[in-house]
Amino acid sequence: MTARLLDGKALAARLRAGLAERIAALPFRPGLVVVRVGEDPASGVYVRNKDKAAREAGFASRTLHLPEATSEAALLAEIAALNADAEVDGILVQLPLPAHIRAEAAIAAVDPAKDVDGFHPMNAGRLASGLPGLVPCTPRGAMHLLAEAGVRLRGARAIVIGRSQIVGRPMAQLLLAADCTVTIAHSRTDDLPGECRRADIVVAAVGRPEMVRGGWIKPGATVIDVGINRLPDGRLVGDVAFAEALPHAGAITPVPGGVGPMTIACLLENTLDAALARRSGPALSGRA
Repeated sequence: MTARLLDGKALAARLRAGLAERIAALPFRPGLVVVRVGEDPASGVYVRNKDKAAREAGFASRTLHLPEATSEAALLAEIAALNADAEVDGILVQLPLPAHIRAEAAIAAVDPAKDVDGFHPMNAGRLASGLPGLVPCTPRGAMHLLAEAGVRLRGARAIVIGRSQIVGRPMAQLLLAADCTVTIAHSRTDDLPGECRRADIVVAAVGRPEMVRGGWIKPGATVIDVGINRLPDGRLVGDVAFAEALPHAGAITPVPGGVGPMTIACLLENTLDAALARRSGPALSGRA
């Protein structure tokens, strides 16, 4: 058996095309602002990719690029101004921030209704409570991939390896809401291989290159590899040993080309959700 590849690049392209059609029919252009502080090279690439995808889909997108020396107070003042700007529907504070600025302060300063990253404590609390809200983009993208693959979620055993607020915990909440039986694991979990072998769905988001070995995968399981790790030789690999996992898994996301492209597509989905909710008043859908 060789696993079926879940093509996140193709699915993301279809999602962005669908968003463009919806936006073209609107009497306004949803506004997205990405706030970047400093000159982190990876952030620069991510921000340019986000801006390009947003503009191509019809969003009014711009980047607020602040100097490295910007104080925390100055950043919070800029965020407050964006919160008050009626033309701005979505605000994303690009991480990492310079060391002298607390990421948690910047995230908490964003209006929860414009928090298209889904990181604000209020949106995290709504997700944990099973209430509608804006959901972190990477977990939302992973749920899209599972739906596209036709994976049965109700009653399935799922393991999420990683407990970050950005991916691991919200991913577990979304799977739980879909009636999966969910285990949250991490690098210090006793008998992690054994826990994985019991799972019908494996979501690897621990940030360690090829940590999850092929022999850990239950035959026919679906593997969602969130990890993006650059090796010393320049290769990009996930948190799953891809070649080893192929003979075991029923379906698997490649790295690159799996979950990564879905993150930007779901950022745009969140922005459109936020724009519609701000103008019409209904609760945010916030679910894949």
